[in-house]
Amino acid sequence: MIVYGKNPILEALRANRPIEKVLVAHDGHPPHQVVKLCKEKGIKIQRVPRQKIEELAGTKKTQGIVAIISPVPLVPPEELFKKAFEKNSFFLVLDHITDPQNAGNLIRTCEVFGGVGVLLPKDRSFPINQTVVKASSGAVFHLTFSRVPSLKRTLEEFQRMGGSVVVVERGGEDIRRVQFPMPCALVLGSEGEGVSKSVLERADLVVSIPMVGKINSFNVSSAGAIAMWEVFKACELAKGD
Repeated sequence: MIVYGKNPILEALRANRPIEKVLVAHDGHPPHQVVKLCKEKGIKIQRVPRQKIEELAGTKKTQGIVAIISPVPLVPPEELFKKAFEKNSFFLVLDHITDPQNAGNLIRTCEVFGGVGVLLPKDRSFPINQTVVKASSGAVFHLTFSRVPSLKRTLEEFQRMGGSVVVVERGGEDIRRVQFPMPCALVLGSEGEGVSKSVLERADLVVSIPMVGKINSFNVSSAGAIAMWEVFKACELAKGD
């Protein structure tokens, strides 16, 4: 996988992801922190024409640096569940979200607010590619990812272990006034179709974000950020207790 831009490459290095080499444009200056970590880890830095950098990345917005890196690994969902229980935290369930920019934004927010990872369906879902990596500012390298054939069956297993499923959808309880059960799977659906009926039926709690303006909907990454902030506050309160 090709990763481009200073921050995503820096986070891959910090997360000890396997990197084959880093390519820097002849007319560019590699970030000091990237050079330092590459030297420490014995990773080769190679200078090449800027055109080569842009061809590999598929964009001109590379900051003059790319890395050739192993794909983000996928794990069995049980590993994701284990981390959620260990940290008494949450993971995201992205139900048929296909837009890589939205996905990257959600992943970044999940990492910032202490989430442990992301559960994805195998069908009709975004690939974890360089666009998602860039949009997440490298947060993908600090989280655990799992893809499963059936979200419903997988969430049932999480519930049997003692976890809770919280769905963000219209018609639910006011998100400001609920007590989030921990650990939890926080479910967000696609902008066009929302959360799948089969997944919605598994919910222990359905929450909604109140709106008073003339525009009656949020972008999914904005809705997800609000929901994760509320879950984060619940996690912090639980620690205080």
